[in-house]
Parts: sequence; structure tokens; C-alpha cells
Amino acid sequence: MIQDSETVDAFLARHASDVEETVRRAAALEIMPRWQRLAAHEIDQKAGPHDLVTDADRKAEQYLTEQLVALLPGSVVVGEEAVHANPASYEAIRGEVPVWIVDPVDGTRQFVHGETGFCTLVALALRGVVLASWTYAPAREQFATAIRGQGAFLAGERLHAGPPEPGRDLRVATSHPDYTTQEQKRALLGLWTKGVAPRACGSAGLEYLAVARGESDATVFSWEAAWDHAAGLLLVEEAGGTHLTRTGEPFRITGGNDLPFTAARDAATARQVAALLSGGAA
Repeated sequence: MIQDSETVDAFLARHASDVEETVRRAAALEIMPRWQRLAAHEIDQKAGPHDLVTDADRKAEQYLTEQLVALLPGSVVVGEEAVHANPASYEAIRGEVPVWIVDPVDGTRQFVHGETGFCTLVALALRGVVLASWTYAPAREQFATAIRGQGAFLAGERLHAGPPEPGRDLRVATSHPDYTTQEQKRALLGLWTKGVAPRACGSAGLEYLAVARGESDATVFSWEAAWDHAAGLLLVEEAGGTHLTRTGEPFRITGGNDLPFTAARDAATARQVAALLSGGAA
């Protein structure tokens, strides 16, 4: 049973490229053949009309679960669709063995509508610390990776988010109001101020990638589901950014965060956005 970070580090040194190939195969076999070809019977609702799941989600997660556990014996998978079927399985994130955190199709709404703004997210974590991540947007032919302490990369080129350009409004992607509590709505109001240009977010994974690339200055999210955040948070960190909750603490994938929280391209921007969220909730 693999239980220490050094063993996981050794695994990543040997097999990070194998994980990337596994993610690519999942998309090629189960996702892209269904893109823009979904039949009505291949689409279902979970919590409501804005919470969709498709055969591509289910089949891709099943494929990734089988292949990733085979690559790293002793690991477990926490996938969005498996947790929907068995919420107790989410607890593995807080366990003592390596856990693969999987969102097979992040941006299912965009996928269902035949748009390109979706991706597959995979992260490898141990005891609540994300050690590696893979973000694949197959319709855009973009593949981003990160390993803790080794940088973030897109198509083999290192990502450096850098600070925003002085004098320009901060570009901030935010949670849609439909997915927020009344307290969170009040917090988000803090972003509607001079010097900030908020907009509704799309796929969480692609929003994180935009921050890591310096195309967006920050994101603000109001939910904790680790499959939406784990891969992107490490990507942003390794590109030089950071993440903070309203109380100024880093976001924890194990939960218990003061929401909403921000991930930003540099520490100063993260502090500025977190302060706006804190003031908006007062």
C-alpha cells in the first residue's frame, strides 16, 4: 500500500506521462465520439436542469477509474459521478492513501450544447495535498500539467501567470448566482466595484487555466467539490499564483473553507479579491 509522498514522487517521475496518455485515451474513446452527437437518451439531470450528466461523463470516469488505479496500485478514485451515486466515497480525500480526483467532463453544459469550453480534470493528492494535475480540453487541443515544485506547463511550455498590468480593471470570473447562498451573494457583491470587471465563469478547469496563463486575473468560486478545483489550484500555484478564502487562508480540498474563495495570478491580487469578498459579506 502506497502511503508516503516520496513513493508518490517516484511514481510521478516514472509515470506522469502515462497518466497524460490515459487522460487522452479517455477523451478519445469516450468523450469526443459523443461531442456534438449526443442523443436525448444520453443526457440526464442530477440536481436540476443546470446539473447535467451524460454517457460521456459516466463512461470516461469509469475508464479513468480502472486505468488510474491500475497505474498506481493501492490508490483510490474520487470521481464526480461515483460520488453522486455514493456520497460517502468522497471521504477518501481525507484518507491516508493516494487519491485520484476526477472530473471526467468539467463543463458538461457546454459539452451538451456542442461548445468547446469543456475539459477533463485529473489530480493526484495525498493527505489533502495535491501533488500533480492534468487538465485536458480536447476540443481545443490544450493539455496542461503541473507537478508540485516542478512548475506548470501547457503543451510543454512553462506557464508564468505574472501580475496584472497596472491601471487595468481586474478580470475576475465568478460563480453564477444560481449556485450561491444569500450570504455568498452578499460576498460576491464586493466585486462590483471600481477597478474590477467581474463576469460569470464557465468550466472551472478552464477558468483556472486562464489564470495560470495570465489571460484572467482571478476566479471566485462558491462551492468546494474537489474535482472542480484540485487540478486547477495546483496549476495556478505552479504558475506563480495563489488561492485564498475570505479569511485569508489557502483553500483546502478536504473542505471546511469559508466561501467564496479566490484563485489569482499573484499573491497581491489574491489578497485584494479576498478583501473585497470579506467586505461584501459584512
